[in-house]
Amino acid sequence: MGIGVGTDSLDEAADVFMAARPRLFGIAYRVLGSATEAEDVLQEAWLRWQHTDRDVVREPKAFLATVTARLALNVAQSARVRRESYIGPWLPEPVDTRADPQLGAERAEALDTAVLLLLERLNPVERAAYVLREAFDYPYGQIADMLETSEPNTRQLVSRARRHIASERRKPVDATEHRRLMEVFLAAAQTGDLAVLENILAEDVVSYTDGNGLRGASRFPVVGLVHVSRYLAAFAPRFWPEKETRWVEANGGPAVLVSAGGTPVVLLTLDISERGVERALWVMNPEKLAPYVTALDGGTAPPS
Repeated sequence: MGIGVGTDSLDEAADVFMAARPRLFGIAYRVLGSATEAEDVLQEAWLRWQHTDRDVVREPKAFLATVTARLALNVAQSARVRRESYIGPWLPEPVDTRADPQLGAERAEALDTAVLLLLERLNPVERAAYVLREAFDYPYGQIADMLETSEPNTRQLVSRARRHIASERRKPVDATEHRRLMEVFLAAAQTGDLAVLENILAEDVVSYTDGNGLRGASRFPVVGLVHVSRYLAAFAPRFWPEKETRWVEANGGPAVLVSAGGTPVVLLTLDISERGVERALWVMNPEKLAPYVTALDGGTAPPS
């Protein structure tokens, strides 16, 4: 039996939507890499749910997931144009995953910041297909319906996305080793210890700083062991004095929130393989830090 406009109250419709919300946010966030844009998508999905003839909707969760995926796909297609004017490297907006480690998904796939960054290089349809399959385990036929394409094409989309991730990212180390190496990296970065940095960085390491033109944020990725280690060593005496650090969780993994006088100024995450630190990701853009810090300090987290 469906959930119809004439047979249920708005409260009941809201209950259905809120029960599905963690998954809906997880879909939109992974497709967009932005918690702010994902929230906008959910607002639109809620408006559409209110004005839908719910009496003919046999599977509300599937209906809402389809609406959310299509809305997110539309936003992703326009976001690609907007991000062309972004100043410097663009990194995914961090999310606090303490309450929901998998952010509404069957598994935490496509939640790690480094993976989201790689997915950003795919076209939006490939990205959405990968997210729906790998994180939420939807059948190919259902994904095809959600994305309004064929099942064979859906399989190809997911396959291309998998190959892209596999070719660009080495297997991460386990959680214990990740935390250990991150502690070593942080200490070396703070002191400018060139020898330690050279020992723990991968040969083709890349450091990305997302500041959108913020003063002090590098506008270009720094590439290679020699360049990154020297950049961090030179950066140390200008940046780290009088800064406080706090270990936090972001996107399912350890992160370090750096503050100056109590004001958060950067969130650091690392992508680490057996070769060492593959990517250093520094989010400095205040517009991306603010929602994360609000959730971290007890505000309303986006996925809740």
